[in-house]
Amino acid sequence: QVQLAESGGGGVQAGGSLRLACVVSGNIRSLTAMGWYRQAPGEQRELVATITDGGNTNYADSVKGRFTISRDNAKTTGYLQMNSLKPEDTAVYYCCLDLLNRSQRIYLNDPFARWGQGTQVTVSS
Repeated sequence: QVQLAESGGGGVQAGGSLRLACVVSGNIRSLTAMGWYRQAPGEQRELVATITDGGNTNYADSVKGRFTISRDNAKTTGYLQMNSLKPEDTAVYYCCLDLLNRSQRIYLNDPFARWGQGTQVTVSS
């Protein structure tokens, strides 16, 4: 059974940085993509960034130039480096593992996706 665990969230002032990590465990037999999503109170979950097994990345316009997604060589840990944080970045951030190695947005009910429990990021002005 594949499980994901996020860490690295917390509170930071505007302009600051945080680095989120997502550790993947379980038996994975396919190439995978990893994505980071976020959900603010009262809002829908939105795509932040994705990275395929081959290293192709995709970012939401709102985070381009500020956030960087990466993975370790073993593909067991993914990261989201967040710089120049803004109050509007405040949300619960979720890690997603796409078992079909797609770079597109993944929806919650996708049978080929696995999700972490989320980590809170709060940016104060």
